[in-house]
Amino acid sequence: MRSTGIRRTLVALGVGALTLTACGSNDDQAADGKTRITVNCMPPKSAKVDRRFFEEDIAAFEKKNPDIDVVPHDAFPCQDPKTFDAKLAGGQMEDVFYTYFTDAGHVVDIHQAADLTPYVKELKSYGTIQQQLRDIYTVDGRIYGVPRTGYSMGLIYHRQLFEQAGLDPDRPPTTWAEVRDAAKKIAALGDGTVGYADYSAQNQGGWHFTAELYSQGGDVVTPDGEKAAVDSPEGRAVLQTLHDMRWTDDSMGSKQLLVINDVQQMMGAGKLGMYLAAPDNIPILVKEKGAEYKDLALAPMPGGQATLIGGDGYMFHKKASPEQIRAGLKWLDHMFLTPGDGFLGDYARARTNDAPVGLPEPRLFTGAADAKDQRAKESHANVPVENYQAFLDGNQSLEMRIEPPQAQQLYSVLDGVVSAVLTKEDADIDRLLKDASTKIDGILARG
Repeated sequence: MRSTGIRRTLVALGVGALTLTACGSNDDQAADGKTRITVNCMPPKSAKVDRRFFEEDIAAFEKKNPDIDVVPHDAFPCQDPKTFDAKLAGGQMEDVFYTYFTDAGHVVDIHQAADLTPYVKELKSYGTIQQQLRDIYTVDGRIYGVPRTGYSMGLIYHRQLFEQAGLDPDRPPTTWAEVRDAAKKIAALGDGTVGYADYSAQNQGGWHFTAELYSQGGDVVTPDGEKAAVDSPEGRAVLQTLHDMRWTDDSMGSKQLLVINDVQQMMGAGKLGMYLAAPDNIPILVKEKGAEYKDLALAPMPGGQATLIGGDGYMFHKKASPEQIRAGLKWLDHMFLTPGDGFLGDYARARTNDAPVGLPEPRLFTGAADAKDQRAKESHANVPVENYQAFLDGNQSLEMRIEPPQAQQLYSVLDGVVSAVLTKEDADIDRLLKDASTKIDGILARG
């Protein structure tokens, strides 16, 4: 998702994407005649290891490219939704700035992105990136950004709780009926244990509703992106399942209006059996919430139809000079797009610094580049990779689907639908979906 006010980290190596889009500069020449570029998404000083990695990589890049001066900006988070549009409109973005996938079309629509089409041939790695991810930053045949990382949603579950409930942790649920059955058995353990938890506030409920809808073959909007599609058999099925787990089975606990931190705390404390998330949640659960890698496993999205994908990349200031664009592309290649190397790919360095190596995502590359990256990751793995095999295997048969247009506004509407079902036993699902459809149609009509 674009942002939910949550800490949206992407930590394949335990090195996060934690910075601010600070004010940029259109002065492309430093005092010594070098090409100067401002960049963002530098880890803050509080993330000491991540910041050291970032600084090391910039120093190595500048040594290799003595004609380029890279000026990084840091803060938390990488992109603040409260200031993002204002900075775009004011022309205050860095020369090379971080975006969520869901931002790409919007940034282009308001004419705040440089057209990279004439320059991407100079980006050595561009052709190795998954086409589906490249397409996200391509509008009307023109290229406006470069993907940096991606994720897909799955089912994180607690192996120890599965065993205690008499479930086989090596055979996770593959359907929503199986999720419901497993949740009942886990909740029956008592002592405050919750079988399945879901978000329902701060736009996160709408985000998860979308993922759950995709998993059953439904959609939030029509294929042309002009009308709501949530008032459907699939939409009702998602809400009915949540309603039944919450009120009939009592497997979701009594505390609702949860957000990601609440759910992570529950899982980290060993009091939650399952929740939907991307692989990047796993190191957060271990390093910040008290879980152990051996107890955490990952399964594909239940339902068997599709899973939601997201991620991030970089776009360029609309006034960036050709020299700045070329310098910025070189920097992206060095930092993020070289298999087995750089800020996100130096697995040997990550392992030496006790960062997790071996998580199943992000998986950015294809062909020989992907094979090289996977070999490097496997040779330095320090997490139980077998716990994620079901996720890898299951994803092979799932359709990968990006978030809907106007995602954050739609999620805000759908938050109300999910929260109503989880807090009101007599919630009218048909009415909720009808009302949400009317609101979504209005949002889409306004563009």
